[in-house]
Amino acid sequence: MSRDSDEEQSAAPPPAAAEATLSAAQALAQILAYHQRSKHRPDRYAAGPETLDWSAQPNPFREYDGAPRILLPLNADRLSASFAALHIPGAVAVQPLTLDSVATLLELSFGLAAWKEYGPDRWAVRCNPSSGNLHPTEAYVICRHIPAIEDGVYHYLSRDHLLEQRCRAGDTPGAPARLLVGLSSIAWREAWKYGERAFRYCQLDIGHAIGALRYAAATLGWRIRIIDRCSHRQLAQWLGLDRDVDFSGAEREEPEALLEIDLAPHANQVPPFRFWEPELTNWQGCANLLDAHPMYRWPVIDEVTLASRKPFTQESLPCASSATNRVPACEIPAAVLIRQRRSAQRFDAGFTQDISSFYQMLDALQISSNIPWDVWNEPARVHPVLFVHRLTGLRPGIYALPRSIKAQAQMQAAMRPDFLWRKPADCPHHIALFLLAEANLGQALRAISCHQAIAADSSFTLALLAEFDAPLQDAPWRYRQLYWEAGLIGQVLYLQAEAAGLRGTGIGCYFDDVCHELLGLQDTAFQSLYHFTTGYPVTDARIASLPPYPRT
Repeated sequence: MSRDSDEEQSAAPPPAAAEATLSAAQALAQILAYHQRSKHRPDRYAAGPETLDWSAQPNPFREYDGAPRILLPLNADRLSASFAALHIPGAVAVQPLTLDSVATLLELSFGLAAWKEYGPDRWAVRCNPSSGNLHPTEAYVICRHIPAIEDGVYHYLSRDHLLEQRCRAGDTPGAPARLLVGLSSIAWREAWKYGERAFRYCQLDIGHAIGALRYAAATLGWRIRIIDRCSHRQLAQWLGLDRDVDFSGAEREEPEALLEIDLAPHANQVPPFRFWEPELTNWQGCANLLDAHPMYRWPVIDEVTLASRKPFTQESLPCASSATNRVPACEIPAAVLIRQRRSAQRFDAGFTQDISSFYQMLDALQISSNIPWDVWNEPARVHPVLFVHRLTGLRPGIYALPRSIKAQAQMQAAMRPDFLWRKPADCPHHIALFLLAEANLGQALRAISCHQAIAADSSFTLALLAEFDAPLQDAPWRYRQLYWEAGLIGQVLYLQAEAAGLRGTGIGCYFDDVCHELLGLQDTAFQSLYHFTTGYPVTDARIASLPPYPRT
């Protein structure tokens, strides 16, 4: 790969046509076929394994045998900034790029939050949530001119909080320090439990990971942005995921997203991205085998993976927004709140949530110039439909929260004609919440959510409805992006729930078209990609919680 100059001029990327193996029409057809095939239905769940042996679960930790390692310091406990302060521009001092700050970024985004024990079983939970706690997402960093870190590409091993050096990068004298973060997915970790629907969950987890990374960066006063011009092929080369020799016999990783850290504290100070193509040499390390005896294969996952790979595109500009979200009234240290986030397993069915915390959560979902939405370069295409059970001052029923004026009109045209579309009297004027129908839907929501009680026992449950046909028509690869946006919304809700003294849980198992029928959707202009529920958790005292790292 060519070395960049001191001015960091853009290297000419390969044309999109050179990277495509399917036409846009073929790719779209495969994606739509996968989406329909992977839906759960009351009479037929999406294809999955017939049995599970948890003692044979794939290894949740990827590591590269033979790669030099850098043990990272554990610094998150030193951070004092509150969760509220993350939402106030300039409230958190900008930290320099150092080994310590990179370590903190990774600790609060992809690091372990705790070890759990129940009887003979022991498992880790992480700062970034994952479907089934299976963690298909892997994180890499590309470093340049960061003290105590040699220029190159590194894999982050969360189990031990360390970096594995995959390769060195050629030196660029006089160039500024840079830090890029690459994300990949190992689909087999999810498919082992969830079968064909696993590709969906991998993409949701990428959205959660983007959110986790954005909040972690905010604790250091940093901004972060998605480098969306980067193609699948390019990212695979940079992260070394196209190297057959390094994955001999091991499960492959699918490159997903590239992000860059910006130390500029305000949006108007962020310089335009200059394409940095490092000269990567001396690759080291071989990927470990995660599952020695896989019992199933799911070829349709390979098909949708290929069909949804992103070509080179022009860099998108952040969506202009002068709006700012209200600052949450939470003085808990951000590092503490991030690490205490968990998925609730049960809710107190008798709990009623106060309306102020509910509106704070909805406010945090509005596209704005504030975190985490300053990371998102695309217009809002995912819109919550809420099923309210128990909120003070708000009648039980179905509500909609379109996140753009255009979407409101489209949703109103696509949904049942008898829906009310009436704004609650006490709803803040800047929150576009609409009552569609009054109804007690607790048991119906439980049935729609694959008969999971948590959907009925919550204070509210929501379905994340995506504009589906239009975004994919000319860019089938946006199928992944829609799930990323849904996952990012889920990450906001997780942390907002914690800030309110509550807890959230993402729901990936639901009957897709039963939900659509309830809303009167008769085509695929909108599709529900993710469900989420919030309430007061009932904890299991039998499960012990232990420190994430022995050295803490």
